[in-house]
Amino acid sequence: MTAALHAEWTKLRTSPGTAWLLLTVVALTVGVGAAAAATITCTATGCPEDPAKISLTGVQLGQAVVVILAVLAISGEHATGMLRVSLSAVPNRLRLLTAKAIVVTGVIGAAGLLAVAGSFAAGRLLLPGSGFTEAHGFARLALSDGAVLRATAGSVLYLVLIALVALGLSTVVRETAASIGLMLGLLYLVPLVSQAITDPDWKRHLQQITPTAGLTVQATTRLSSLPLTPWQGLGVLACWALGSLLLAAFVLHRRDA
Repeated sequence: MTAALHAEWTKLRTSPGTAWLLLTVVALTVGVGAAAAATITCTATGCPEDPAKISLTGVQLGQAVVVILAVLAISGEHATGMLRVSLSAVPNRLRLLTAKAIVVTGVIGAAGLLAVAGSFAAGRLLLPGSGFTEAHGFARLALSDGAVLRATAGSVLYLVLIALVALGLSTVVRETAASIGLMLGLLYLVPLVSQAITDPDWKRHLQQITPTAGLTVQATTRLSSLPLTPWQGLGVLACWALGSLLLAAFVLHRRDA
């Protein structure tokens, strides 16, 4: 396994787009979060917004870049035929997929930690100036608050799990564009469709089974209105990640490279 991990790490870090994609994940996540914290205001008449979730808004955009990086980790090898070389070096296909998943988890986890930490710092700095003060019933964002800690740590886990879903599905689909399109549809189109559903029960059920259910982990207020509790939502996404990787392992084992 050590050799497989070293090979996957070498391939990922020497890929010309990896560094730029990771920088983009951090920049987009922090930039959008900071913009949201600076523009969404709270007045004395009432503030229905969730300050922690506002500062983490950028995760919803940064996940798109995470998807691209995770898809390229496997689909690029399909496109170039490099996968045959990888399988010659690591004949055990499950070991190869596991090594890819571990490397992608580590890289996205590190980038996600930087991105979420930057978003948290921006929110802590900017939200008081937007009216989210003790006078309006909001304490300054602090990791000593259990709900805020869960929202920030959960956001890092969310990005990692999204990457694993993308890795698994792209292993099955093979094609880069199709894999990215499928993932972006799940992350952005399906939630839009759920908002268009008028029946509240069907809308709630759809929100409970999609990968973006994991975003409920960011909520720190009005938890009773959520379709799932924060950890349940992240659990749904974890099931997507596990299911996609199991399907990827089955398909990779049964079909030719």
